[in-house]
Amino acid sequence: MSETELEILQQLESDRQRLHMSYSNIEHRVKPVWMKYRLFFLVGCFLLAVVVGLINYLSHHFHTVTPCLSPACQWASAHLSTSADPFTQPCDYFLYTCGSDRLLLDSERGQRSHGFTLHTENQRKSVQSKQEDGGLTEDKTLSRKAVLLQYLKKILETDNGMNSSAVQKTKGFYHSCLDTQSIETAGADPFLTLIQKLGGWAVSGQWNQTDFNTTLGLLMRDYNTFPFFNIFVGKDPYEAARGINKRYIQIDQPDLLIPIEWNSQTEKSRAKTETLRPFLASCQKYLDLLGAPKSSSLIHVGSFVSLSSQLAVAFSPLESRLSKGQLYQRMTIKALQRQAPAIDWLGCLQAAFHPLPLSADDDVLLHNLPYIVQMSNTIIKWLNKPELSNSAPLHTFMVLNLLHTLMPAMDSRFFETAKNFSMALGNTEEEAPRWKHCVLETERGFDSVLTHLLSEVTAQKEAEKIIQSVFNSFKSKLHELEWIDQTSRQLVMEKVDSAIPKLWTTKEPSSEAKLDLLFSEMTVSNQNFFSNYVQLLSLWQKKRIELLITQPEDIDILSVRPFLFGKSLLFPMGMFVPPLFHPTYPRAMNYGAAGFLVAKDILHLLLPDISSQSKTVYAVGECVWTHYLTVSEKAGRGGEFPLSAAQQQEVWVQYTALQVALQAYHQNLMQQPNDTSLSGISYTRLFFRSFSQVNCEADPYHDSMPFEPAFLITVICAKYNLCPTSPQCSIQTKQNSLQAC
Repeated sequence: MSETELEILQQLESDRQRLHMSYSNIEHRVKPVWMKYRLFFLVGCFLLAVVVGLINYLSHHFHTVTPCLSPACQWASAHLSTSADPFTQPCDYFLYTCGSDRLLLDSERGQRSHGFTLHTENQRKSVQSKQEDGGLTEDKTLSRKAVLLQYLKKILETDNGMNSSAVQKTKGFYHSCLDTQSIETAGADPFLTLIQKLGGWAVSGQWNQTDFNTTLGLLMRDYNTFPFFNIFVGKDPYEAARGINKRYIQIDQPDLLIPIEWNSQTEKSRAKTETLRPFLASCQKYLDLLGAPKSSSLIHVGSFVSLSSQLAVAFSPLESRLSKGQLYQRMTIKALQRQAPAIDWLGCLQAAFHPLPLSADDDVLLHNLPYIVQMSNTIIKWLNKPELSNSAPLHTFMVLNLLHTLMPAMDSRFFETAKNFSMALGNTEEEAPRWKHCVLETERGFDSVLTHLLSEVTAQKEAEKIIQSVFNSFKSKLHELEWIDQTSRQLVMEKVDSAIPKLWTTKEPSSEAKLDLLFSEMTVSNQNFFSNYVQLLSLWQKKRIELLITQPEDIDILSVRPFLFGKSLLFPMGMFVPPLFHPTYPRAMNYGAAGFLVAKDILHLLLPDISSQSKTVYAVGECVWTHYLTVSEKAGRGGEFPLSAAQQQEVWVQYTALQVALQAYHQNLMQQPNDTSLSGISYTRLFFRSFSQVNCEADPYHDSMPFEPAFLITVICAKYNLCPTSPQCSIQTKQNSLQAC
């Protein structure tokens, strides 16, 4: 036996002893009110018997423990060697606060931007990253979205030579997006050529004076552009509440390019006065880049800003429309035509949903009828202005909206103009790297292919095993809580027992043949991103039709957080990618990272029920905070700062999540004691090393965490005596005097 193997066996023997001691400590320390009940006593005896069995089993099976040598483990080992080890770092390692001294890869804060941006339509999935690297380092924390994007990037850049047609087109689209040299060489010519196909443009002096509604219908059908109103497909929530799942065409106010502000006192909107000058300058710059004559461009820009300002007056924020009952107003297309006659509603909707047959008697749902009426009146006034002929300002308005839609495929001069305008509005977010932008744009059109590729490489069986194991550990943890009364406990437990945790996957995965057929009409060129992007926009029309006539499974490939759907607790595949999870990793690594995240998400989803019915949440939060104050005071950071209710809850959530994940791992070891090792690190220590790399991940709750969650390692080590060596922190000197949390 080699010296390394001997060291691992010695560390594992220490793990075994600590595991035995930890469960003994739990048995003596955890004494909730209801512990007197016979059922719990029997369960405790059963668990104790299982632990004893595990100890005996481990004693006779050390020879099965081997280091993990898979490529994934070799990569993880290399990165682990460059990351901070909580057991060898000074005490300050545990005393940082999330978001202050540590860089976050991805703030994941969706911010609505104004003006010409890269992809307003997909803002809910956009990622603004502060670091291009998604690796594991001491001064960077992992963001789930950043990790997933890195993994999708790897998938798109891997060529195994056996790709189907749809996969080849997906990767070709991605690589054409990365080819910035070809994009820069093409300049504005592709867009100008497209404008000529649409009948020209009054600004350039070459325009065949196309009909207003004809041009609008073409933009809606072929280019996914909706200048005067938005269209999407969805259910009527009032019908859905009664079990009716029919989908309808829904019409909403558009995403105007001009910045808008809402006056809650007058309940009126208007264009932001202070932004009009930079907005006017940016529009002027776009016309210059498109070769518009300077002699006439200012007039057209002025008309564009004026029309935008008039449309902005009828805008209302969602909260206001909701309070006034302006959402989901049902109306036939025929009735809508009478209310807003400037738009050929049947013709435009037939174009947007071609070749699906629509009639004037079909119902649509409106989300701001006053805006639609005002928009129609505004268009009629502009059409009838004597000083303006042939609706040139309306046509320019539509062309500039089309430019906005195609902005991601334009050269860098257009992007810099958009960036400068965004900075003038006070937005200071750093630019995302090109590869990330290209992954997001690829996902917009080829999400079904990426879902297929991700499902092929995701170890679904292993992921589901972790989900179920952590969920079972979570349920057992609930039995330790002190509840307000037995009824409260029963209500929560009934809800938890009825939940069905599972991996979020499609019921019928798309076959390669089906995907090839879906993208059969698309021709992808590795050197023509603009052409590829225009074809991508046409895919959105197919998706609208599919949503209206079928019941497709809406799988979000970029989803990284679970959600409740009926009784199902669905965990997206994006949570189970390297370096958070890999089927060849030691299970200690998977449970320390992915297992902890699963536990934390479950607790957040069910926190309102638990915190309102249990006395334990705030008591444990304060107890852990006392540990932290003791150490931070000793380190000279002094002062007792009371925690808010949100902070107490978040401390309890993350502390409990770490306990739940650790317990799930230990229970898994009872069933399969032959886990592998990494870099000669023992099981428990490897678990904590893995946890320490995701403990401060950017999530919606990290602002409520009053200290670096890695500090929780010291609390658990002090409580259960589980750790192979005590972390180098001053808590060692006081752990015996602090109460167990």
